[in-house]
Order: sequence, then structure tokens, then C-alpha cells
Amino acid sequence: MNSAVLIPVYNNVRTIRDVASRAILQGLPVIVVDDGSTDGSGASLEGLEITLLTHKKNLGKGMALKTGFEYARKAGYGRVVTLDGDGQHYPEDIPLLEEASALEPRALVVGSRDLPSLHLSKGSAFANRFSNFWFKVQTLRSLPDTQTGLRSYPLERLPGIFSARYEAELALLVFSAWKGIPLVPVPIRVLYPEDRVSSFKPVRDFSRISLLNVCLCLLAVVYGYPRMLLGKICGR
Repeated sequence: MNSAVLIPVYNNVRTIRDVASRAILQGLPVIVVDDGSTDGSGASLEGLEITLLTHKKNLGKGMALKTGFEYARKAGYGRVVTLDGDGQHYPEDIPLLEEASALEPRALVVGSRDLPSLHLSKGSAFANRFSNFWFKVQTLRSLPDTQTGLRSYPLERLPGIFSARYEAELALLVFSAWKGIPLVPVPIRVLYPEDRVSSFKPVRDFSRISLLNVCLCLLAVVYGYPRMLLGKICGR
């Protein structure tokens, strides 16, 4: 199945050219969505063989993913591998996700960081445990890492994106599980340099994720669980 790489970027001028250049070397077409950067992130990619899509203003990571997915569908791609533009992901791990998706073409392949070895801050460690716990409650499935942005999405059955910011990635996992899409974790590497620029706002974004989890728990009872049960009965 033909795949493309999608990199949403917002104010990562120091890292995005290196990330995109290394992604190109993996042999897949690269799409970058510049989500209203004000630091010249988009301009820094001049001369690279990529497709650059631009939002005039910052709309959020969820909307950047939506723009990229819509472009990839229209261009005829069957899968999209996403990774962040801040340098935390290794583009060299993209083939690992491609291998897993070749074995399970219907699957959403999820990069899985070795969280215990990362020496995360107490806040980050709690956020990961929090997300993994509620994902299991909402879907009756377990994933070792529900917060990573390095994933391979099957576009044909992918749910729509209804949330603008970081919580969109969690919602995609949950709705995919409810639709019966297989979720396959693949171990990946990660790098957190001291000068990494992150657009994640702990108070604002964690509050949005918490609110989303409340909504998803309610939806699980009236929609998610019944749909999963029906899928099992019908053998989907």
C-alpha cells in the first residue's frame, strides 16, 4: 500500500529541516503542514523535495493532521506515517512502521516509546499513565503508549478529526478502536534534547484532554461498547 509521511509543524525552525531531510531519505513522499508558524519554519524547507501545505494562522495540531490527511487521500495515498517536527522522533524508524503495516494492512500502527527508561518528569509520566488508563477504560484494549505522534494511519477507514489540538490524536485512537481497526504497537526510539521547542501547553492542553476523556467515557457507554460488541457478533 502506497504511503506518505506527514509532518505537522509549528515554530520548529531549528529542527524541521533536519527532520524533513531525514524523512525524505526513507524513500516515501513527504508532506509538511506548516500550521501558521511565525518563526520561518516553512521557509526553512526551501529546496527540499516535499509538499508544503500552509495554514495562514495557527489552528492546532488536529487541524494540521486533518489538512494533511485530506491532501493525502486526494493524492491517492493509502497510508500516512505521522511524526513530529520538533526532533523527538527518529525518521529512521519509519521503516519499522511500514513493515508492521505491511503485515497488517488494516491496522493503525502506533509507535511505542520505552517510557520507563526515559526519566520523564513527574508531570509527563503521570500524563502518560493517565492517558493509557482512560484509553483502556474507553476501548477495553491496552496500548503501552497512547501519547506518541509517530504512527501509521490507514486512510480508508480512519475516523474524522473533530478536535483541533493535541487531544485529536487520542480521539483518533479511541474511535479507531471502536470501529474495529486493529491497533499494533511498534517499539520506537525517542530523543528529548534540552532545547526542544514544544507547543504543548500543560495546563490548557491537559485540561482539554481531561474534558475529552469525560466525553469519550460517556460515548463509550452509549456508542463505543455497543459498536464493539456488534463488531464481534458480526465478525468484523
